[in-house]
Amino acid sequence: MTLRVNKQAVAQAFGRAAHSYNQHAELQRRCGDQLMSQTDITPYHRVLDAGCGTGWFSQRWRERGCEVTALDLSAAMLAEAQSSQVAHHYLHGDIDAIPLPDNAVDLCWSNLAVQWCDDLAHALNQLSRVTRSGGKVLFSTLAADSLSEVREAWLQVDGAVHVNPFLTVEQIAAAGGGKALQLNQQTLTLAFPDVLSAMRSLKGIGATHVHQGRSTGLMTRQRLQQLENVWQRDARGFLLSYHLVFGVISL
Repeated sequence: MTLRVNKQAVAQAFGRAAHSYNQHAELQRRCGDQLMSQTDITPYHRVLDAGCGTGWFSQRWRERGCEVTALDLSAAMLAEAQSSQVAHHYLHGDIDAIPLPDNAVDLCWSNLAVQWCDDLAHALNQLSRVTRSGGKVLFSTLAADSLSEVREAWLQVDGAVHVNPFLTVEQIAAAGGGKALQLNQQTLTLAFPDVLSAMRSLKGIGATHVHQGRSTGLMTRQRLQQLENVWQRDARGFLLSYHLVFGVISL
């Protein structure tokens, strides 16, 4: 399965979120911590953080003594990372066309970034290409049924799709065809005191770009109340659920 992704629009959405990203990035941090636990990462020195964002995990890798290259599609995100000196090298570029030679790093790390690629199989090929034999590729992504609360609430309010389509776990596995790929899954649900807080969390991490079908109407107080009336909640608050998939490719 391939998507037509407007990379410029994606970069702009994340660029707008660059300064506020860290305060809203609980999902990214929890997902990255889980990704790090998937395999032994001690023997690897040269690391590519592909889709580094503001560089939270670039910094983690650097603190481990690794030589870190930070790559991001958004120039604003990359500038934010560079201002904090989270890595040794910085690359403005696309995972679909990584500007590095073959076998350039020991380990490729990509936390919640490959869902913005046109073709997951091609993205995994790129990550594998720049990783040496004996190295590893670690990636996490969102799978189908993520953000179901957003989808269902908006469908009831205006009948429009406000959530990007995500690959099924089976499609993600197929994208790694021919590779020594191990997958694990986890559903993570975050709770918010109100719908506006939930939506701000999405905007705060740049995840508001929708490939197709997004309504351009303004968020009025009436529309917000309509969403609150139908948005799934429990005792913790208004919910956002993410179906996370963790992948390890051994090369």
